[in-house]
Amino acid sequence: METVSVDAPIVYLTELTGMRVDGPNGQRIGRIREVAIAPGEHARRVSRFLLGSGRTAFMVRHDQVRSILTDHVQLRDDSFVPYYPDEGQLLLGKDLLDQQIVDVNGRKVVRVNDVALRVVSLNGHDELWIQEVGVGFQGAFRRLTEGVLPASLIRRLQKYLKPNSIPWDYCNIVEPDPQRRLKLKISHDRIGRIHPADLADIVEDLPPAEREALFETLDDHVVAEALSEVDPKIQVSIVEHLDKERAADIIEEMAPDSAADVLGELQEHTSQEILNDMEEAPAAEVEELLEYEEDTAGGLMNPQFIALQEHALVKDAAVAFQDHQNLLPTLTHLLLTDKKEHFIGIVPVARLTIADPRTPLRDLAVLDTITVDVDAAEQTVVDLFNKYNLFTLPVIDEDEELCGIITADDVISVLIPDR
Repeated sequence: METVSVDAPIVYLTELTGMRVDGPNGQRIGRIREVAIAPGEHARRVSRFLLGSGRTAFMVRHDQVRSILTDHVQLRDDSFVPYYPDEGQLLLGKDLLDQQIVDVNGRKVVRVNDVALRVVSLNGHDELWIQEVGVGFQGAFRRLTEGVLPASLIRRLQKYLKPNSIPWDYCNIVEPDPQRRLKLKISHDRIGRIHPADLADIVEDLPPAEREALFETLDDHVVAEALSEVDPKIQVSIVEHLDKERAADIIEEMAPDSAADVLGELQEHTSQEILNDMEEAPAAEVEELLEYEEDTAGGLMNPQFIALQEHALVKDAAVAFQDHQNLLPTLTHLLLTDKKEHFIGIVPVARLTIADPRTPLRDLAVLDTITVDVDAAEQTVVDLFNKYNLFTLPVIDEDEELCGIITADDVISVLIPDR
């Protein structure tokens, strides 16, 4: 991996724009109007310097530069050529300044005020590599005072301002144009590893075009988890702009109760189109939930749970875990039923870890478990969780058959409706 010395001089983009360019013999060539990186060649190195004014622009390659100082750039040769726009190049002034980017490390959307570049000496000539982007007042101060105050004075004054910058390695640009995104080799792999709740915050802070572009590049499972956390109004906007087949794939990846919440916010014909494109089993689960009123236990519950008959053994539970690995991250209890599938109790998962594999689950069960009717009001559910300090609440119908479960996070979403 290439590294840059921390002692290498820093040049800011605000200083670089308008900087004098001299030829090999010291003759004045012009001034820099823009610089570009070509991510396909090098992720950080400035590959092109654009000179000229108005509609006329000439291009100087990075390997034509001899030295880069704080007040001018000197070339090794002056054989520059006209500049033509190239979608494979990122213009730092046009494409980065004042644009919103994702700070992957800080897990937030920020606006770029300036760019810091380090001077790197290689093989007898200088190059500029992006070091970090300024997102605080210090960068804004340089922008406001550039051309008004001498550069040396700006540098002295900025020392009194608190810096706020993001290393370039943690910056992720969101490019709406898929063809340009491909040419710039923009990847959102690191964004996909952010916690779904943080990714939801990022999505909500992005403009609609960038929001949709980001979701286009992430896999269905990541989008599904983030979409579950997004504000309902934004959920609707995102899903309505997705291709119906892609929307169906994403909805299938969501927990049925979250999927029902999303589809319940859409126009009925849009919701039905997505359901028609879904696989039969997940579509049936979601359609069943959509039949319940939103503010009832049925509207809150998740129909996916692990239930075993009362005479099953601990080793049978281990097999069930293997068959339902998607439920394990949030699983706290097993549910027990009799032969007629009537609910009779719950088994805390923690008890299974110290039990003999041949132990009947009924011996580990809590049989006087609190339950709630599928048509019970939402407030009744909240009151039960509060009164009995519940983690899981089984939902049953009038025949005492299991319909689903409500967990603590479902209740939190009721108490904090904006999230």
